[in-house]
Amino acid sequence: MQKKKTIPVFRPSFGKEEVQAVARVLESGWAGLGPKTAEFEGAFSEFVKAPYSVAVNSCTSALHCALATLDLRPGDEVITSPITFVSSAHAIAYCGAKPVFTDVEPDTLNMDPTKLEKVITKRTRAILCVHYAGHPCDISRLQSIAASHKIPLMEDAAHACGARYKGTPIGGTGNLTCFSFHAVKNLACGDGGMVTAFSKQTDRWLRKMRWLGIDKSTWNRALGKKYSWYYSVTDLGFKYHMNDITAAIGLVQLGKLERANCKRRRLVENYNRELSSVPWITLPVEKEYARSSWHIYKIEVPTRRIREKLIRYLNGNAVSAGVHYYPIHLHDFYQKQKRICLPVAEEKWQKIVTLPLFPDLSRADQERIIHALKKFSV
Repeated sequence: MQKKKTIPVFRPSFGKEEVQAVARVLESGWAGLGPKTAEFEGAFSEFVKAPYSVAVNSCTSALHCALATLDLRPGDEVITSPITFVSSAHAIAYCGAKPVFTDVEPDTLNMDPTKLEKVITKRTRAILCVHYAGHPCDISRLQSIAASHKIPLMEDAAHACGARYKGTPIGGTGNLTCFSFHAVKNLACGDGGMVTAFSKQTDRWLRKMRWLGIDKSTWNRALGKKYSWYYSVTDLGFKYHMNDITAAIGLVQLGKLERANCKRRRLVENYNRELSSVPWITLPVEKEYARSSWHIYKIEVPTRRIREKLIRYLNGNAVSAGVHYYPIHLHDFYQKQKRICLPVAEEKWQKIVTLPLFPDLSRADQERIIHALKKFSV
């Protein structure tokens, strides 16, 4: 009997268009930071309704650059979520500041506005919210709290490309917002990131800092009648710029994003419909103010023991399953800080399971996943 092919948790949706786009860049002779990157930035700005977009080589780089605009110093604090990939906290630490974690909402696992006020101190310089799984945070409430303390709100939208908050695209909400184009994200380039901004001054600073503090990129110096070798280094910047190979993939993926996210939504609706009758499964929510990009489909089970048993069972049935995420404040590196208690995060992470979700997940494979879940005995 033929062995079943394992269904992955995530998989990018690439086609001939991406291959052809990369081939054209290679044939052009210009593969670094250049015209395709600029074209991608312009198209992305139009998509999210932000005046400026700056392309970088990862969302981690985007977060670092965005936070670096604050000129953070040792002793400064930035508040973020514990239920996310470690980049959100690391980027704060890269700037010499201290990540401070606040608890999450029990249903969305996003930053809980009702808990946020309690962790703001005179040392707080910013709030970095995370749109977990692609479901937007309650941005208006977070903005109101940030404004009352005269500190900026920044957004980690690594999961939220194509999501909307009260009809506004994530990235177009007026805050510095950071996106991921990692290999398994909704808009997948292999890797890459973007910062959206609303100030021309911030845009110029980000462009300089992504290219080592150099005031003119190589492409800009090549645009004149004669190549200009001269440039000036004005700041201690980073080597974070995107290249035209990545940008060419990004342009194709951006053109497909709305359709791909609609496919995700249909798959989510089918999961919800079929699993609503399973008594031990708590389904994910979508608040009335949000339109999720559904990067992650996570269910909740009654206990950690059942979660581990379920993952083993699914793996045995050729279905991959994940856990997103182990809380950052419990990792060894962050345990060096003063121990904090975040009861919701510490309870919920032990019960969550990420099921396969990607645009090319076939209905037959999804039915196989659903069938396995319905047959599982808690």
